[in-house]
Amino acid sequence: MRKILIVIDMQNDFIDEALGTAEAIAIVESVKEKIRSYPAVDVIATMDTHGEDYMETQEGRYLPVPHCIRGSEGWKIRPDIAALLTDVKLYEKPTFGSTALAADLKAISEYEEIELELIGLCTDICVVSNALLLKATMPEVKISVDAACCAGVTPEKHLAALETMRSCQVQVVNG
Repeated sequence: MRKILIVIDMQNDFIDEALGTAEAIAIVESVKEKIRSYPAVDVIATMDTHGEDYMETQEGRYLPVPHCIRGSEGWKIRPDIAALLTDVKLYEKPTFGSTALAADLKAISEYEEIELELIGLCTDICVVSNALLLKATMPEVKISVDAACCAGVTPEKHLAALETMRSCQVQVVNG
């Protein structure tokens, strides 16, 4: 069985810039350790990616904080994490979940038995969205989230998202 790690949105804006939190900063070393524990061929990363018109989008109206604008410093993956992701498949996503990621992993699952592990930011937005999208796309694939390598917008929202994922048969480890 092939185990694939999905690193969600470990970008500057979510760690210590526009939408950064102390909890996001606190998981950086654990995320790096987790990435190192997988062969590069089995690591995938996503990047929240918005255009200059972000504030005119539905998301921008509900979350009026410009972030992850393509090409900006905040959009980039944190340098020490990016250094570990040089040979991985990267998905830029304009929304919380990546349908392209789900489609590509479903295609792999049709010829190879896989298991998926998700880590990253933010637990209660993009991590939960991708976990549930993947579970809906591949209900028989084991999907887990390492809570020690995730952080939410707040500690309470992090815990609520973990509980939501548990309810939907996503395995939560270290939390």
